[in-house]
Amino acid sequence: MSARTAGLALRSLRYRPTASAATFLAVLLGTALTGSFAALAATAGGTGVSATDAETLMIMGAVVGGWGTLIVLFSVASTVGITVRQRAVEIGLLRTVGASPRQARRLVRFEALAVALVAAIVGAGLATIGGRALLALVRGGLVSESVSYAGGFAPLAAAFGVVVVSGIAATAAGRRATQGPARFVVAEARSETVRLGRWRRIAAALLLAYGVGTAVVTITVSAHSDDPYAPMQTSGASAILVGLGLALLAPLLLRWGAMVTRPLLGRGAPAHLGSWNARRRSHRLAGVLGPVIVLAAAAIGVLMLVGIDGRTLAASYDPAGARTVTLLNNVVVGMIVLFAAIMVVNAIVAGISEREPEFARLRLAGATPAQIRATVRVEATVVGVVGVVLGALASTATVVPFAWARGEGVLPDAQLWLPPAVAVAVLVLTLVSSRVAVDRVTHASGRSVRAGAR
Repeated sequence: MSARTAGLALRSLRYRPTASAATFLAVLLGTALTGSFAALAATAGGTGVSATDAETLMIMGAVVGGWGTLIVLFSVASTVGITVRQRAVEIGLLRTVGASPRQARRLVRFEALAVALVAAIVGAGLATIGGRALLALVRGGLVSESVSYAGGFAPLAAAFGVVVVSGIAATAAGRRATQGPARFVVAEARSETVRLGRWRRIAAALLLAYGVGTAVVTITVSAHSDDPYAPMQTSGASAILVGLGLALLAPLLLRWGAMVTRPLLGRGAPAHLGSWNARRRSHRLAGVLGPVIVLAAAAIGVLMLVGIDGRTLAASYDPAGARTVTLLNNVVVGMIVLFAAIMVVNAIVAGISEREPEFARLRLAGATPAQIRATVRVEATVVGVVGVVLGALASTATVVPFAWARGEGVLPDAQLWLPPAVAVAVLVLTLVSSRVAVDRVTHASGRSVRAGAR
């Protein structure tokens, strides 16, 4: 890339603080989460670590950490994709004034990599701290006191992986935004059609099949294993896999969900416009629906898995080890759910920030700020309801097989209040985040309208 193009990309970042911050936060937290578990896996190969301790550390680092890694990779790719799609019209206009598709893609890729590189370096430092903290939790309980931290370059390797994913996501989104003649690119970017790419449909089918397959393996194979952790290893990520598969189909699912929920939204202009926007803008709002589905699936599935494990583990494991495992599970679940919740807020803020021109046009057409907020609230309600329903459905891929394998039957013996509680929490998070974001953008659009009037 030429120095001129690099300079243009860096200057462009200054005028996109919200989009840049969204990418930075996703990469930063993603690197910190994946790097922490990668450090545990690397410690398993340290000097003086027994075979038993090495196996335990590898399971925690590779298997348990793999659950969070799936969410991290999806969130990073989704966030980068949202920020690139927001620039589709700009990319089309650049091409109309002479920029080639290759130059436009280079610009987009360099911007994404510049932000991701800085965030990943900082995240690697946080991962070193996180890896030491996780090791301190299990030392003396699951592994011996003599095991010392030997994370080495594992956090940097995780950082490199997240940066690579960011670059791939930016390249894929940039390629999609530069397909076809320039005039058609601009027209398509401004249209509200819903199109799912072939590779996206294939990836969704593979994730759904793999998630359901691991659930079946848990019931038919892992349930009969002498290892009490075998069912957890096979079913732990099933809800996340199915949730990710549904998230890839979010544009289509949101369009259907908006039609189903329309009678429940009541009457009035905001309800009509909000429901219509959810269908018409489903490919854009899918960037919010996807993280909501994954959050609900991960929170319900993994939290109930931990509850089932805590109730049934003591019967097959020593009490001291059971307490340590329960503590570790709670920490891991907290890290994963917190990351997923932050990514939901991140996606909402990034998605609404691009709508300032739209809100300004609505203001010029006579809409009041209260009406705009009510419309966005309806959109957020549709996204939240559809997301928690699909997420709860995905969570059964973990809950049902694991409860069966641990002898509790199809339904767990307790914690049946948890899915409704998580659903309400996710819905509230979606509504509150959208309200805060739309207030900020509405104020900005109001200043634009007043400036134009002067």
